[in-house]
Amino acid sequence: MTDPNMPGRRRFLRNAALGGMAVASAPWLAGGSPARAGTHESEMPLLMTRSGQLRGYRERGIHVFKGIPYGADTASRRFQPALPEQPWQGVRDALQYGPAAPQSKSAETTSEDCLYLNAWTPALGDGGKRPILIYIHGGGFNNGSGSDPLYDGVNLCRRGDVVVVTLNHRLNVFGYLYLARLGDASFAQSGNVGQLDLVQALQWVQQHAQQLGGDAGNVTVFGQSGGGAKIATLMAMPAARGLFHRAWTMSGQQVTACGPRAATQRSLLFLDELGITPDQLGTLRTLPVDRLLQAARVRDPSRIEDSSLYVGPVLDGSVLPVHPFWPTAPQQSAHIPMVIGNTHDETRAFLGNDPHNFELSWDEVPAKLERQQYVDLLPEQVIAEYRRMYPHYSPSDVFFAATTAGRSWRGAVEEAEARARQDAPTWAYQLDWGSPLDGGRFGAFHTLDIPLVFDNIHQPGSRTGDGADAQRMADSMSETLLAFARNGDPNHSGLPDWQQYRLQQRQTLLFDTPCQLASDPRGGERRLYQQAPFIQRGTF
Repeated sequence: MTDPNMPGRRRFLRNAALGGMAVASAPWLAGGSPARAGTHESEMPLLMTRSGQLRGYRERGIHVFKGIPYGADTASRRFQPALPEQPWQGVRDALQYGPAAPQSKSAETTSEDCLYLNAWTPALGDGGKRPILIYIHGGGFNNGSGSDPLYDGVNLCRRGDVVVVTLNHRLNVFGYLYLARLGDASFAQSGNVGQLDLVQALQWVQQHAQQLGGDAGNVTVFGQSGGGAKIATLMAMPAARGLFHRAWTMSGQQVTACGPRAATQRSLLFLDELGITPDQLGTLRTLPVDRLLQAARVRDPSRIEDSSLYVGPVLDGSVLPVHPFWPTAPQQSAHIPMVIGNTHDETRAFLGNDPHNFELSWDEVPAKLERQQYVDLLPEQVIAEYRRMYPHYSPSDVFFAATTAGRSWRGAVEEAEARARQDAPTWAYQLDWGSPLDGGRFGAFHTLDIPLVFDNIHQPGSRTGDGADAQRMADSMSETLLAFARNGDPNHSGLPDWQQYRLQQRQTLLFDTPCQLASDPRGGERRLYQQAPFIQRGTF
């Protein structure tokens, strides 16, 4: 299942990234975007939107607009669907990213006024009918934003003549705290307002596709980790029907949502941590942001993993009437072409934060595995099977492989199988190429495919290195994403014939140098973990 351990991911990237990453992530800290230095105001592009005119800038021939409001300040609408943005007079600068959603330990400015998107396009209003690619950021359902340097859209626009959009939306308790069963009817949709923000952003893009030089009838949503999970959820939401036409997910799945009983129990724990009762729900509207974030650190009752309070999409019967991918893939999205991807060494991104995990003995692995695989199988049985399948693996190799299969990969298999049973157009990939940095010890870790699909290996935090192999992988993955966005099929001349995922063959593209098509790669691991039922985090 998707591993939402984003604090670990952020530590990994922060410790490894190049200096100055915080400034790059938040350009207002550096006095504005350096890309527009020396640009005369008369040369700055203008974009007319439903609420007013925006002034952007040009970077290497691409029109860039940052901090475009697609919704109003949510402070007065806590736990409720957002209102449209307020119109403005004159020309508004769209030169810097907007604030990120409230979250803990962010290097960016955060605010409840967070409904902003960013757009990159080769041309404005020229009737170009370009594919539109909308990236939904990761960070579980708890943190992140659309302004990470790895998500910069210039290279994709230049490579593929496409429109690229990133965005912010409400997260954690502000986006997913389920209060519907606690007596206040105004909070009926509270468990999914973060998802409804995404719908509102998609509607904004659809409405402005022509002005952006794009095609409202050809929208691809793509996202990594939590972003992929949000996309899987959108595929089952009636409000999102018709707003996108292809889906590309990377190490991010949402097979089941949180049930209403479990979500209510978590909300009651949250209220208890705040010291308020259900008949005092109105108090939540005015409590300081930091107090709400602090209360969300209460321990989650789930026994799958020991973590702070889980909040995520809720099976509320209206916004989300069915589980995203259980017991079947969503029927409303059966016609939408979908790519489901993962990386070979997902958990090295977060469990690799502990250097000792690279030096484990066989005696240490069982206890470590019991805590970290998130599947209730005998660790001794798992270890024995891995040693049989991969006799050259070290204890640490087994630990990372088993935790990846147990907690990060299984959701991808579940979704691919559900789509195959539905005979829906689906392609599966696995990133096998590993980062050469740190002696290659982190392999193909969680998030490594982000700079590759964006062709952003030179951006701070990419962790790909800047060698020839890294650029070849970026060429391959970004061209594949672009082919998929154009045609609804990821095949192109630089790949082997990538066949759709079928249960008989389980064809999977292995992104590597060179790329290969494999039938049921890691099939032994798949069969091993299928001995236990799949349980998405937060379901119960």
